[in-house]
Amino acid sequence: MPDTPFAPVILGNETGSFPHSVLAERHPAIIQQVRDAFPYGPGQHRALDELLASCTEGTIEPLPADAPDRDLWHGWGLPAYTGRSWYDVPWLWSESWFYRRLLDAVGYVGPGAWQGIDPFRPFKRAELDAPETDAELAALDDLAGLPEEERARALLHGSLWGNRADLGFRLSAESAESAESAESAEGAEGAETRDPAPALVADDSDALFALLPRTGAGTLVLVADNAGRELVPDLLLIGHLLDQGRAARAVLHVKPHPYYVSDATTADVVDALRRLRSAPGAAAGYARVLWSALADGRLTVRAHPFSCAPLPYADMPDDLRAEFAAATLTLFKGDLNYRRLVGDRLWPPTTPFAAVTEYAPGPVAALRTLKSDVVTGLSPATEAALVAAEEQRWRTSGTHALIQVSTDLEPQ
Repeated sequence: MPDTPFAPVILGNETGSFPHSVLAERHPAIIQQVRDAFPYGPGQHRALDELLASCTEGTIEPLPADAPDRDLWHGWGLPAYTGRSWYDVPWLWSESWFYRRLLDAVGYVGPGAWQGIDPFRPFKRAELDAPETDAELAALDDLAGLPEEERARALLHGSLWGNRADLGFRLSAESAESAESAESAEGAEGAETRDPAPALVADDSDALFALLPRTGAGTLVLVADNAGRELVPDLLLIGHLLDQGRAARAVLHVKPHPYYVSDATTADVVDALRRLRSAPGAAAGYARVLWSALADGRLTVRAHPFSCAPLPYADMPDDLRAEFAAATLTLFKGDLNYRRLVGDRLWPPTTPFAAVTEYAPGPVAALRTLKSDVVTGLSPATEAALVAAEEQRWRTSGTHALIQVSTDLEPQ
């Protein structure tokens, strides 16, 4: 990482911290949800029980010699962490390892009848088919008469706030709801005297659109986060930028396999496009634009193995670096991608975003709602307002968001 103030790598071993709650509470809840969603057999139930014991009380175990991704995980640090508690290794690494182990437990990795069956598909489909999605797609019709710039900004904000549609995050958010309600009732009187904290804590949208003028040229790379009701507005944004000549070509990066409950795969892209095609009005029009762009190569879907790596993007392989270097703009969506983009560290929130992304080979942007402790690029006044209003809850509540751009980058 660049020469910035020291920031420790985030671990999960501090009781009461957000990372600790993910390892100790969210992961067991996900295991139970997956168990209940499928008619798995005895072997899979045993494997899920073993994973539950391992991730809450055990240590990281090696992969068998015949595991198809053994070499990848060895390159990603598995030998160094084998035998250590899940709580005592970098949180980003242990989270990723959990999902790798979960896929193994349910038979996704195979061989066998369950090979390739996404354990999170029922949750993704339910969200995509929810009435809220109908309402969001119907709202597109209201944008038709607006000037292009206003439509572009509305779709950008739709993509930004769509990041709240995160199934894994919701498990933690819902479990904390009652406690937060009690706290807010208790502190309501004092809160009346505070200045409201901003919902959008950083907004570089002007810089983002300046990189994508209506010239009919340039390449946008969008590194997607979640499927379902987040992926739909991402696709709408891409469709608009292509249709209006703000990008000649777009590349959509998704995960090569299920990851972090709701992370988007190619199958989820197909589901989202079909959902758009079946909708009336403007939504179906965007579906036609996207379908055509895929057919003629203006839009490409990529699933690079590094998308599921437990490492920061500073460690990206050369082929991915070359692809990002060739892009007019690489847009990273969501909380996990943000953690990987800036490094999963406890940066002082006023650390410049450009400083922690200066390793990047070209212009980068982040579109993210705040769901973890990592944040950079805030002004001192914004940080002070957030802390005064919410103490440190603003970092993980998902009620604040940012749009950040770094363009003063030297090719590596």
